[in-house]
Amino acid sequence: MSHFQEKLEKYAELAVKVGANVQKGQTLIVNATIDSAELVRIIVKQAYEAGARSVKVNWTDDTVTRLRYDMAAEESFLDEPKWYAGEMLELVEKGAAVLHVISSDPDLLNGVSSERLTNHQITYGKAMTKYRQLQMSDKFSWSIVAVPSKAWAAKVFPNLPEDQQVDALWEAIFRTVRVDQEDTLGAWEAHIANLNTKAQYLNDKRYHALHYLAKGTDLTIELPQGHLWVAADSINAQGNSFLANLPTEEVFTAPLKTGVNGTVASTKPLSYNGNIIDGFSIKFEKGRIVDFSAEVGEDTLKQLVELDEGAHYLGEVALVPHGSPISQSGILFYNTLFDENASNHLAIGNAYAFNLEGGKSMSQEELEAHGLNHSLTHVDFMVGSADMNIFGITKDGKEEQIFANGNWAI
Repeated sequence: MSHFQEKLEKYAELAVKVGANVQKGQTLIVNATIDSAELVRIIVKQAYEAGARSVKVNWTDDTVTRLRYDMAAEESFLDEPKWYAGEMLELVEKGAAVLHVISSDPDLLNGVSSERLTNHQITYGKAMTKYRQLQMSDKFSWSIVAVPSKAWAAKVFPNLPEDQQVDALWEAIFRTVRVDQEDTLGAWEAHIANLNTKAQYLNDKRYHALHYLAKGTDLTIELPQGHLWVAADSINAQGNSFLANLPTEEVFTAPLKTGVNGTVASTKPLSYNGNIIDGFSIKFEKGRIVDFSAEVGEDTLKQLVELDEGAHYLGEVALVPHGSPISQSGILFYNTLFDENASNHLAIGNAYAFNLEGGKSMSQEELEAHGLNHSLTHVDFMVGSADMNIFGITKDGKEEQIFANGNWAI
């Protein structure tokens, strides 16, 4: 077996045993691009070896996706994919786990009309509402891993010869998910334990708010009563653990919907809806986005913010040290799965129910009554930098530094 094949096997094992954490008798759904076929086949084999009852693979293809946006009838983007949403909902309600294997070109939908993009987002979001509520309440296990495609690798490593780009991205991904280490599963166990230590410290503090200061950023984020800081490891409704993101370096919670004030500047490009948004700044008043600008992709940012009323508010606040391995690699991945784990980030849109005490069992109305945002979307954007300082504000107004020059101060 080649060294690359060994890493690929370890990557699949990580996805099956730690990410989705497939249980005996469980169904696994794999949503994957055709560029990921080699890894997916290994994942399927290992899932069955772990005792999976069945494995269902849903394939997508960037070329087919682009052809649809360029050539399909306009009215087709108003059709809700109820058949897909119904199948996914039925499977996860029966205890299935979901694994997403992504590899799409960050510029895939560049030039597509905003109306088509927005209509797809709205119709897809509506159809998947119930599924997403279950997902964001940890009712079932789900995880995301990534595989290089030629287009994505060319975006990340434009200065390398074409025949070296995919290999370079593979090696970068292997490092971020620790499969380059001899004991990958042990390394992840230690890493998650460290993140949970940070989350516990913040939960013990019960800060009333956070104050962000950096170039272009002066932002205060209030936190709802009963908020919970968590790392990426979660427990589903059956009591089984899973890890939603591979890689992950974050500790995160939900903000108070109406408690965000000030301005925040992005520090990395955001790939959204197959388009790049870069050099952007957002202003908040009483939680709501009241102004924004972008050097690149301002129209795309406008589409995001105006998707629905909830897209005018934040749903997540995440802390990631500038010294994280992904940040220190110096690689800009143009993919949120990686770039969000190189930087403090915020998310526009829906909040996670598990970021609130008792939230997993609350209705959507109850979550909103406790100050959590609701939206059809959830999009992370990066705001961290080497000069960022973050202060936790206690209930009596005292400020305690928790990030200094981009890194943990606790």
